[in-house]
Amino acid sequence: MALLVILVLASMAQVSYCGGAAIDYGKALSKSILFLEAQRSGVLPGNQRVAWRANSGLLDGKANGVDLTGGYYDAGDNVKFGLPMAFTVTMMAWSVLEYGEQMGAAGELGHAVEAIKWGTDYFVKAHPEANVLYGEVGDGDTDHNCWQRPEDMTTSRQAYRLDAQHPGSDLAGETAAAMATASLVFRRSNPGYANQLLQHSKQLFDFADKYRGRYDVSIPVARSYYGSVSGYGDELLWAAAWLFQATADGKYLDYLANNADALGGTGWSTGQFGWDIKYPGVQVLAAKILLQGKAGAHGAVLRRYRQKADFFACSCLGKQGGSGDVQRTPGGLMYHQRWNNLQFVTSASFLLAAYSDSLAAASGAAVQCSSGAAAPSELLAFAKSQVDYILGSNPRGTSYMVGYGYTYPQEAHHRGASIVSFKSNPAFVSCHDGYSSWYGRKGSNPNLLDGAIVGGPDEHDDFADERNNYQQTEATTYNSAPFMGVLARLAAGHGGRGRFGRSFPDELATAATERDNKTSVLPAADDGKHASPVAIEQNATRSWTEKGRTYRRYAVTVTNRSASKTVHELHIGIAKLYGPVWGLDKARYGYVLPGAAPSVPAGGSVMFVYVHAAPPANVWVTGYKLV
Repeated sequence: MALLVILVLASMAQVSYCGGAAIDYGKALSKSILFLEAQRSGVLPGNQRVAWRANSGLLDGKANGVDLTGGYYDAGDNVKFGLPMAFTVTMMAWSVLEYGEQMGAAGELGHAVEAIKWGTDYFVKAHPEANVLYGEVGDGDTDHNCWQRPEDMTTSRQAYRLDAQHPGSDLAGETAAAMATASLVFRRSNPGYANQLLQHSKQLFDFADKYRGRYDVSIPVARSYYGSVSGYGDELLWAAAWLFQATADGKYLDYLANNADALGGTGWSTGQFGWDIKYPGVQVLAAKILLQGKAGAHGAVLRRYRQKADFFACSCLGKQGGSGDVQRTPGGLMYHQRWNNLQFVTSASFLLAAYSDSLAAASGAAVQCSSGAAAPSELLAFAKSQVDYILGSNPRGTSYMVGYGYTYPQEAHHRGASIVSFKSNPAFVSCHDGYSSWYGRKGSNPNLLDGAIVGGPDEHDDFADERNNYQQTEATTYNSAPFMGVLARLAAGHGGRGRFGRSFPDELATAATERDNKTSVLPAADDGKHASPVAIEQNATRSWTEKGRTYRRYAVTVTNRSASKTVHELHIGIAKLYGPVWGLDKARYGYVLPGAAPSVPAGGSVMFVYVHAAPPANVWVTGYKLV
């Protein structure tokens, strides 16, 4: 009987089952990488596998006197947006660092590395001087008024740049992170190229840190499409964390620790990780450094980072006791928003898998949640449930990866896929013709956008497969990049733990392994010594009965308990609220104080009120910076 159980487990290592149909993670991995080839701009290589695409954007940068050909279109349009492209490359590179062996076993490591290099080659071009970075080619306004194949583009290809007079710490920081992470990927196979990427990364980090500012102020045409709502603090910390991993230079770890309060690294508690908000990624990376025994003199600060990494995991698992738990659909999918919700599901699934493997490698480590500890296996199991949902294990029985499964989206919101291939019919398609002849056309796209992860279902698990339903049917590169990693992890089964930080890169391996072997049991993340400087107190101040229902007015006081530092960029989370709020403004990440630059001085307080016919709402601090 024991032998039978072992054989059954082995046979299921690379597949899961839903409704009698096997989920093949290896096949999904192959397709997820293939989608990136459909998003390529520039002169396509001879080994291009997406045959319906052709060369495009061949004059990009020419008007600015620089070669900006190459790179990736972000989604179903033809703009090269720098911030999501850089995040895409960072997550592809992290996926390879964490699960490259598993990708190799699936025969996909080469394709994944090529996908990374397609992005980093572009970034090298886009960074022609130490303090200059081209952050966008084309603009969303003119592009969205046109429905054209990238091969036919007649829209603006103006290039927009950052420099000392026009800073963009978020975009420069993310690009620095991408190049540092990618340098690790190429460290063994192409050390010269790795050194080149690392040099660019260091320069970009210095540029981002010295000339601070939001990139969407310097490049305002990006604001409506990829606005930097979380600011640039997370990207600066993110870049520093990756530069520490890439160089082992203690100055980057010092930066990560010394700026933990001022840049929000230990102030943000959120269950959302994506192209704009990197705090959970920073927190997991910091926790990995701690778990690997590399904290040095910064153990106390890294434990605070780890508390926040735990919050992210607990929020995803629904174990925060209502204060910050991520909403779920009836079918069990994490739900943040209607517009491209799956971007957050794929990134969270990867982050949970990577954190799970780091915890599992540190014997005795677990996640500390408000409702109890969660073992590493629980994180991985939940990540798997989200992947399975995306691949078809959901109430609709729909795969949200184009080309995978029996039922998948046929009308992805994508210019190139929805118009006849340039190679099949090179006759010019104008902006107007694209809209009149192809955009509103009923039926499947003429070109298969193989491997694309679309926006996905709504909060009720409903999905309308219609080309004009861009919130649900548009796919993006940053949906797929982290998905590559978690798919490789699941394809490898029980023996597929991540390796990053334990055997890669070579120059860090020996020392890290020696320290890991000496660390069998680590202290819990929340040791009770690092209470938040921001305190929340709420009281019912009035009640009345109307039409048989008892309403209560609740006053909430938020206090900065710090003796000398000011709280900036305070974000408040509220759940189970069934009425209006006064004294706060709604924002992307919860609620914020009204005003242009609100702050709470040391020892100071602010108040807001809400009214509803229910018990007190769950109120918590989502994020802040302490300066």
